Amino acid sequence: MKKIFIISFIAFFYLPVLAQLKVVTAYPYISDIAKKIGGNSIQVDALASGTWDPHYIVPKPSLIAKVRQADLLIINGAELEIGWMPPLIRDSKNAKVQPGASGFLDLSAHVDLIDKPENVSRAHGDVHPSGNPHYSLNPDNILILAKAICDKLCALDNQNSSLYRANLEQFASAWDAKLKEWGDKLKSMQGIKVIQYHKLFDYFLNRFGIDLVMEIEPLPGIPPTSAHIKKIIDVVKTGSVSLIITDVYHSQKPVKMISEKTKARYAVLPHDVNSVAGVTDIFSLFDEIVRRITND
Repeated sequence: MKKIFIISFIAFFYLPVLAQLKVVTAYPYISDIAKKIGGNSIQVDALASGTWDPHYIVPKPSLIAKVRQADLLIINGAELEIGWMPPLIRDSKNAKVQPGASGFLDLSAHVDLIDKPENVSRAHGDVHPSGNPHYSLNPDNILILAKAICDKLCALDNQNSSLYRANLEQFASAWDAKLKEWGDKLKSMQGIKVIQYHKLFDYFLNRFGIDLVMEIEPLPGIPPTSAHIKKIIDVVKTGSVSLIITDVYHSQKPVKMISEKTKARYAVLPHDVNSVAGVTDIFSLFDEIVRRITND
């Protein structure tokens, strides 16, 4: 009887944990959306840190182990992870999360991508054949991604589908309210001209009517030359550029130099959850982007 009691006690406390879907995501922003939809019915872990350059992640054995244990792998897609995700999936030997399997979700398949190149060549820098992969920085796409994640969770765990649907509805209501708030705050920024370091915030700028003039990188992934920086300084000095934006993972030296030479304001914007202090979820990510752009 004592043994039966002990077994029953262990089963009572541990079986719910074991029943959780193990979800592994490429980036923190995906993990946060998944957690908001999945709640306590899933266990979520991101492979990359929010402070890292999302293009260049080292496929370490510890990351392979995470993919090996996953019931569901969710990636950004559009070749953003092309340099590091394929070996993780291959070496994990996890049949559930292979591309095309039920436990694999490529979010880029659910959104419209911009900047699709007519041809791909190294002469054009680090271009992505499918288009600009940073679509998650358009807040309109977040609800699309949340629905795709919800649908996948429901397919894998139909028993909790009503919970997932309810969480999605709650998330969508809160997100719609924030979209209005961000739109109101950015009305004063419509039509202003900005320069960015990397082709990272195109979706965000397009969404809110902010005019992108050029990049500090002469080509995607290529560091700026002295000649290119001088060209940018000349453009900014015409007085048409109001703001220079960059991210947390590229060098801020050229940005600061351009700002000092031209007196144009610059802002370092977060690109992912946990990329800067205070950005702890998908809501605060866009709160902070808006705050830094408006200098509020």
